[in-house]
Amino acid sequence: MDPECSQLLPALCAVLVDPRQPVADDTCLEKLLDWFKTVTEAGSSVLLLQENPCLVELLSRVLVSQDLSPGTLSFSLRLTGVFAAQESCFQYLQQGELLPGLFGELGPRGGAAWTAPAVRSGWTQGLRSLARHPSALHVLADHGILDTIFSLQEDSSLFVASAAGQLLAHILGLSMQGHAQGHPGPQACDWPACAQRIVGHIEEALRSSATPRVARALNALTTMFGHCHSPWTQVLWVRLSPLVARLLEKDPIPAAHPLVDLLLSVARSPVLSSDCGLWETLAQALSHLSPTQAGPLALGILKLQDCPQALSTQAFAVLLQPLVCVLKATAQATGPAGLLGGTTSASVTVDALLSSRPACVALLCQTLAHLELLQPMPQRPSPWPQALLLGAAVTILQLCRGSAAPASDVGGRLCVLLAGCVRVQRAALDFLGTLSQGTGPQELVTQVLAVLLAYLESPDSSPTVLKKAFQATLRWLLSLPKAPGCCDLDPDLQLFLRELLAVLQKRLCSPCWEVRDSGLEFLTQVTRHWGGQAGFQHVLLASEVPALAEQLLRDPERYVRASAVTALGQLSGHGLHATSASPGHPGGQQRSPLQDLLHILSTDSEGFPRRAVMQVFTEWLRDGHAEVAEDVERFVARVLQVASRDLDWEVRAQGLELALVFLAQTLSQPSPCCPYAVAPPEAVPPSRLAQALQALCRVRLFEFAFRALFDCDRPVAQKSCELLLFLRAKAGPCDGLQEAGGSPDVASVEAALQRWRVGEQDQPLGDLEPGAVMAVLRSMDLDGLRGTLAESSDHVEKSPQSLLQDVLASVGVLGENEADCY
Repeated sequence: MDPECSQLLPALCAVLVDPRQPVADDTCLEKLLDWFKTVTEAGSSVLLLQENPCLVELLSRVLVSQDLSPGTLSFSLRLTGVFAAQESCFQYLQQGELLPGLFGELGPRGGAAWTAPAVRSGWTQGLRSLARHPSALHVLADHGILDTIFSLQEDSSLFVASAAGQLLAHILGLSMQGHAQGHPGPQACDWPACAQRIVGHIEEALRSSATPRVARALNALTTMFGHCHSPWTQVLWVRLSPLVARLLEKDPIPAAHPLVDLLLSVARSPVLSSDCGLWETLAQALSHLSPTQAGPLALGILKLQDCPQALSTQAFAVLLQPLVCVLKATAQATGPAGLLGGTTSASVTVDALLSSRPACVALLCQTLAHLELLQPMPQRPSPWPQALLLGAAVTILQLCRGSAAPASDVGGRLCVLLAGCVRVQRAALDFLGTLSQGTGPQELVTQVLAVLLAYLESPDSSPTVLKKAFQATLRWLLSLPKAPGCCDLDPDLQLFLRELLAVLQKRLCSPCWEVRDSGLEFLTQVTRHWGGQAGFQHVLLASEVPALAEQLLRDPERYVRASAVTALGQLSGHGLHATSASPGHPGGQQRSPLQDLLHILSTDSEGFPRRAVMQVFTEWLRDGHAEVAEDVERFVARVLQVASRDLDWEVRAQGLELALVFLAQTLSQPSPCCPYAVAPPEAVPPSRLAQALQALCRVRLFEFAFRALFDCDRPVAQKSCELLLFLRAKAGPCDGLQEAGGSPDVASVEAALQRWRVGEQDQPLGDLEPGAVMAVLRSMDLDGLRGTLAESSDHVEKSPQSLLQDVLASVGVLGENEADCY
């Protein structure tokens, strides 16, 4: 511990035990506790207490004080646990009877402070910290501590009850840790008394008729089996599994969700995964749980690496059963009959679907979400029923729209329950988009595209559903195969695109800004992937979509303007932006996309559109956009001039990104090099370097970078520092520059930079000489500046000394100027 902190500790301990000076900020106590954990992990806790006796005095005062605040008392109990986590310090504190006093019956447990949940929580967490070694078991076995933990499992505070259950599982593992060494699978009758008491308590809870008590026992077992994989856990499971199986025979099954968590935790244990009885219990659970309860269990079973094939088949059938019921209700094929062998009764699933709208919605959404998670997994069932899943997703979407044809009373009831359900529509569209990764019959793919187009056309589709429909449509479009032998689009696909773009035109004119925004995002993505294909270009230019996208640059909503900027960037990059010959521009003079975006960068009052412009400009420069390539230096100079005056730090940072692209292009070597090379940048020959520096000076890149180096926003300064370091590495020693240019005028540049450093950035640098710039770069400690900028802005205020000063200042022990303010 630092000497400065040791000097402050006595005053801190005096404040903590003085009820007249309560520490009002509990976050300071949490930070103190974290600091003490760091100190004890780095050294001996006994030595820490011996060098700072005020800490032992603090714990002793806590024993006798009756009017401490709950926060301080909780902190002291947790701090004791941190110290006693080391066995030597545990023995040291035992000598003074501090541990029995703090955690035994004579401590807080017997006083009025025990009514505060914070004290009970601190007591539990303190025990959890010190229960790290066998010596702690003697304290835990005495003083009625186990009985208190048992009672805290039923605490009114959920946090305390949860912590007590986790503590119980931890103590059981600790008590068996030493006993099981040398005994691969000790019999339950030979277990320590502490372990037998805990197991007996759990057994009694599992036999209870009170569901909350059963749930607490199951949660404790889940924690224990999840963290402990010793051989003795197999003995414990053999002892408890009959009680767990008996729960499955009850109607209704108590604590179904904790029961599923326990079964999956046991199944994941490497010690227990070979137990045949476990697989039988899992199969029994799949058969007895309700469809909603069995879904998470089925998904967990299918994720297991070593699972019997019969159980995997049963679990997959459980997941598919709701979708099969939907297909049967609309008289559609449900796939191979063997796929559903061993599943729960179809009538049970139908009853769950038809019981109420909330139940139907919850079951379908859960099923779709589980299958969506399973689809990309390598251990998913094979064969994968792609056709069945596609048909079910399409049917569910049709049921929600009222366009499905029910073949029974069940189908009619489903139409009523699912009509207009946004939640199911979103889940089905997400699942349908995921299914685009596979293949399916052409007639089903046609149905998929038709239902997606219907949702995009429907005036009843909500903005969130439309966004999901656009996303699913994009995924399906990109997954469709191209026409063989060429890079163009299939004729049927071009026909679909015409219909799709006609819908997109209407959506871009929607009064709802979220819809316009989703349409622009879709246009951006589809143009990015298909902008170079002649069939797409022909269909797009025949529509009014490019003109509408350009009009949305003036949308009243800032997010829409930003999306329109991005869309225009993609369209213009492929030569697909609106022209005077387009239907949306029948006549008159039209500005170029570059002029439009420069206008937005200069005048838009919101930051989102301006950031989008800078990202588009950077992409244009990187990709060699035609309008940019006409005069690259003029383009870069204009953009940097505007970006340097922007008040949004992200715009300035993006300006540095653009400057870096221009710098790399200007310094580029004629021979190709690997962009992933780990070696430092290769120095540029002097002749090429001189030409490049002249170009950088002409676009005033150095003035922009130096100004950003002293920016008040740290990310901007960091980016500028990286840019200048890159340039210095590429430039090398620069001896040739000095010979060519003579003695550079460095003093004026350094004087201007010094004024900028103190905040006087209104004076420009003027015309810079390459030699002067490089001389200034070599004289600056850019590496040191990069290290300084990498530190957090509050690294000084985060120091332990500063924390101690803040706690003392908050109660008036220090003067008002002696604390850090942050």
